[in-house]
Formats: sequence, structure tokens, C-alpha cells
Amino acid sequence: MYQISKRLLDLTSATIVLVIFSPVFLIAPLLIKLDSPGPIFYKQRRVGKDDKEFMMYKFRNMVQNADQILIEDHQFNKKLKKKTGWKVDANHDPRITKIGKWLRKFSIDELPQLINIFKGEMSMVGPRAYRNDQAGNEIEEQLKIYPQLRKQMQSVLTVKPGLTGPWQTSGRNILPWDQRVNLDAEYASQKSILKDIYLILKTPFVMLSKW
Repeated sequence: MYQISKRLLDLTSATIVLVIFSPVFLIAPLLIKLDSPGPIFYKQRRVGKDDKEFMMYKFRNMVQNADQILIEDHQFNKKLKKKTGWKVDANHDPRITKIGKWLRKFSIDELPQLINIFKGEMSMVGPRAYRNDQAGNEIEEQLKIYPQLRKQMQSVLTVKPGLTGPWQTSGRNILPWDQRVNLDAEYASQKSILKDIYLILKTPFVMLSKW
């Protein structure tokens, strides 16, 4: 019953969000194309439920060759991996475009993940989708630093990653990687529809607080 209820919640809430933000899907692509050359959408390989990989969709917020810079510029790559959870602050990452900074600030770049939700690869609420691409496997890289979190990570991978979730509504980029994993593992162990609804309702307030 939990799985059925969660899927119904995913489809219902994703449809509502799609309708509410439909103007964004018209305006954002135009601004992205005017700001810098390259595709509108960005696809990245992520790790989902049961360790299965999938392509996650986002609005492109970086220069077209951002992934190549990450792979070839070893000094930049080293600095990036020293940051928490492979994240670089949007104010200091030279790969991020002007419009990309605003897309990231208000999490608008994440909206195309509704495609992943309708495809059943993600849920509306869940753990963060950890990356696994040419630049490396985020999970294995970080577990070398935090080997004590391997059990928690196994728990995280028993559920679908989410468009929003505990880490997105509890500090996001300022949280170190180990705290994110602990939050995700705690969420994965609860399996509560009421918790999902609470996090969905909390997300807009978190987004508005960035204004």
C-alpha cells in the first residue's frame, strides 16, 4: 500500500507542479539560449533505487563544456572534490552562467526532473540522486573519506531519489556530505506518506526564503 500511495502522490503532485510552473518551462529555455550557446536541457548520469543508473534532467545552468572542464582541468577537479558533496558554491564556480546562478538559487533548474518522476525513475520526495559520470562515482569517492557511512548509503539506495527531500529542505549545499547521507538514510528508513506530504508543502517556503 505504501508503494501504491507513494506513486499516486508522485503523479498527482508532479502534475500540479507542472501546471503551476508551466510558464517557467516557456521562459527558462528562452533565457538559457539567450545567455549562452548550448542545449536547453542538461542530462547527467545518476544512481537511483537499487543502485540502478538513470539519466537525470535539469535546465542547463553551466557553460556547454562544463563536464569536460571537470574531467580535463585536474586542478579544478581537485578543488571541487574537496568541497562538500562535490558541490561548488554558485558564486564561485566559473562554469555557471549568469542565468544559471538564478536557476540554481531558486532550484528552478531542477524542474525538468518532473520527467524522471513521470518515468518512474525518481519520486517527488526522496534522497538526493548521487552522481556517477565520466568525472567519477560520487558515492565511492566519498565513501573513501567516510567509510563508516557505507551501511547508511545502502539504506539510501533502497528508495527512489527525490526532486525534494530532507537535505533539500534542511540546508542543502551548506550541509557536509556525511550529514546529507545521514538525513537521507533516516528518510529511507521511515517510509511515511505523511512525511512526504510535509516535505512537499515545506519546499515552496524554502524556495521563497531565498528571495
